[in-house]
Formats: sequence, C-alpha cells, structure tokens
Amino acid sequence: MSFINLKDVTFEVMSIKGIFPIDKWDFKSESILVDLPGEDYELLTAHQSEQIYKKGEILFKEGAYPSGIFYITKGKVKKYKVDNEGREQIVYLANTGQLIGYHAILSEDRYPDSAAVIEESTIAFIPKEDFLNTLEHSPVLNTRLLKTLSHEFAVLANSLTMFAQRTVRERLALQLIVIREKYKVNLMEGMPIEINISREDLASLVGTARENVVRTLTEFKEAGILETKGRKIIIGNVNKLIEIANYK
Repeated sequence: MSFINLKDVTFEVMSIKGIFPIDKWDFKSESILVDLPGEDYELLTAHQSEQIYKKGEILFKEGAYPSGIFYITKGKVKKYKVDNEGREQIVYLANTGQLIGYHAILSEDRYPDSAAVIEESTIAFIPKEDFLNTLEHSPVLNTRLLKTLSHEFAVLANSLTMFAQRTVRERLALQLIVIREKYKVNLMEGMPIEINISREDLASLVGTARENVVRTLTEFKEAGILETKGRKIIIGNVNKLIEIANYK
C-alpha cells in the first residue's frame, strides 16, 4: 500500500473545460429534474420512496422487467453487462443527481443491462406509473429526456470507437479523466480529487484484465501523474493524462 504526501504534490486547476471535451465521453442526466415545473415534479415524485444501499447491492438486473426509475440522491452506481463467461463490462458510472433505469420503460422492454452501487448510496425509486403519467403531462420532461438520450447515443458511439482503436494505456487515461469529473463534485478548487474505485471495476470500464490496469497505474505513478492510497487514486497531473489519452 502506498500513501501520498499531500505536501509534496501540487494539484492542478480542477476544471478541464477548454482543454478536454468531457461531454463527448461522459453521460449526463443531472439536468433532467433540475428546475422541473412544480406541478410536473409533484406528479413525478407523488409516490417516491428512498432507500440507502450498501456497496455492491444491485438495483436491477439485465433481463428483468422495469417497475420504475431510480434517482441517485447521493452516491455512485455502475451500469454493466455480463457476457456468457461471466465477465463484467461496465457501460458507465452514474453519479449523484442522475436518473437511471428509464430506458427500459421508454422502450417498453426488459432492462438491457444491470445496475449496482459501488459505494454506499441513497437512491430514490419512482414508480413506472408516475413516470409515464408525468411524461404525458410534461413537455419539459419530454424534451429533456430526448436531449439526454441523443447525447447518450453520441457518447456510446465515441466509446465504441475508443475500444476499437485505442490502446489500454490510452483507454485507462481517458477513463481516469472521466471518472475524475464524477469525483470532483462539491470539492473546492485546489483540493485533491480522490477516485475511490476497485481495480476490478476500473479494468471493466477500460475493457482489459485487472493486471493490465495495475501495471499501467504503476507506470503512471512512476511518471508522477498520480498517487495511490489503498484503492483510491489521486490524480496530480490531469494534463498529462489528457496528452496520453490522445483524444483528438
């Protein structure tokens, strides 16, 4: 186990706006419920319930029929698929403020993937009937969902290209940049951003073996790009990660 000496590290400006197109790689659904008209919000949350989930608990499984949607009040959730050999591929990480589980309801189909929390999380459940009823009465919600779905399609297209054309080193750098954005919420400028994720989940996001992720993280650490603190990863040089990601 390696510990970081914060006195020896200069943390860069947290924002990467202008130097990296984060929206091309990161799913965004936080804006769906922001400032939703009061009447629409009341319809949507009329029978909402909230529950605390422990790390590893499953919200829903691929192939099950949806009974509602989930709103992450606090925490992080991974959406993933499992192949015939039991190997897990994480599709993306959802963050505080995001909605998940609505795709299956909109398509009137089963869940196309599974979802589980990666840290203790507080999650609200909104029944399917309330969600559909609100959609019928809310042009604002309809427009926002359509915009979000369009954005997700673009992100998935970029991700497919990434897996087909990028090296493991480039993919890991790119995923660390994206995950860093999710963990910097509510942090003050100049504070270290700690990414708390297992090496197994990180490998699943990158689409490689755990050993490859561990080896590449060690290379990044030796290059002074990041430090580790148990399973936590603390990025000190995001500009170097952006250079390695070679996103252009």
